[in-house]
Amino acid sequence: MSPTAAPSTLPTRAQRVALFYRDLVGKKFAMALSGVVFFGFVIGHMAGNLQVYLGRQKFNDYAAFLHGTPSLLWGTRLVLFLSLVVHLYTGISLTLHSRAARPVRYQVKGHRHPNIAARTMLLSGGFLAAFILFHLLHLTTGTVHPDFVPLDAYDNVVKGFSSAPVTIAYVVAMGLLGLHLYHGAWSMFQSMGLSHPRYTPALRKLAAASSILLVVGFSSIPLAVLFGLVR
Repeated sequence: MSPTAAPSTLPTRAQRVALFYRDLVGKKFAMALSGVVFFGFVIGHMAGNLQVYLGRQKFNDYAAFLHGTPSLLWGTRLVLFLSLVVHLYTGISLTLHSRAARPVRYQVKGHRHPNIAARTMLLSGGFLAAFILFHLLHLTTGTVHPDFVPLDAYDNVVKGFSSAPVTIAYVVAMGLLGLHLYHGAWSMFQSMGLSHPRYTPALRKLAAASSILLVVGFSSIPLAVLFGLVR
């Protein structure tokens, strides 16, 4: 008789992923990967929003296409929601780990990170999470939009940004988004092993240019409405 085979002790794929995530490198990689998802989404979202400059019909057709393709719409929402959970949980976890590793703050000037975007990542991330919720209630569900009409995306944008406080809040949020994306993109390159003395300056410029482009693109829409360029 052949001896009874010993049960396999090799970890499953899910267990290997969990073990990798528990490691600090794994958490940084998860943070970078979820950041890639968000970075790609905001680029696509901005490209879609900029169609408001093409007029009412084009913009409403774009909105109708999204709502008429539920697999694309809800698939994107599901991926974004899962990425958001990973991003928030991992970001908090990495922050707590960093504080635990350095319980006493540096007292000597110069030891603080010179990059304001890096120093405000947790603050900007929390503000952006609150902004995302407001944005959904404002222009997706219309809960906090007094003149919201389903699928009338153009008028919803025009009427929604006719209020100066709302426009200012959006522009401030986009500024924080730019800071967050700048440091996030830079950290993403490092976490994925793309940092190298030869092309590090180019990567830093790419991160800065992409963030500025996104801030300008997104901010231009509420400002154009407020100043009557889109009406």
